Amino acid sequence: MSKKGIETLVGLFVLLGLAGALFLSLKAANLASFGERKGYTVSAKFDNIGGLKPRAPVRSAGVTIGRVKRIALDPKTYQGLVTMEIDDGVRFPKDSSAKILTSGLLGDQYVGLEPGAEEKELAAGDAIRQTQSAVVLENLIGQMIFNKAADAGDGNASNKK
Repeated sequence: MSKKGIETLVGLFVLLGLAGALFLSLKAANLASFGERKGYTVSAKFDNIGGLKPRAPVRSAGVTIGRVKRIALDPKTYQGLVTMEIDDGVRFPKDSSAKILTSGLLGDQYVGLEPGAEEKELAAGDAIRQTQSAVVLENLIGQMIFNKAADAGDGNASNKK
């Protein structure tokens, strides 16, 4: 094989490697779907959204049914306002609930929807009323340390009596 043929093959190999790296980076950033998804938007207010980001998945029963479209601060209630786009083929009752959950112990956060029992369905622009905020690991650790310190302080006081 000539030197020019080998250089061409190496060039193609490098291009394939770059295309693979681009594909993986788009998948990791949840941007792999280039087409517009058809769906309807609903919103929910949370006291704490934790590390939730735009384009995070919206899941029900472990199945991705939409994406987080926008996150903002509600200027009246000072809560996190999360706008989600749900796929058109998926309908939820009006009394459904939304939770911010984590994939694994330290994984990415997503919105989990649990269906309610009402006959009427969520429509475009509706708000989900029942929400549960994200569990922030730092807050849990701080609370545990505070409780341990309080228990240790009570134990010393009872020994002195």
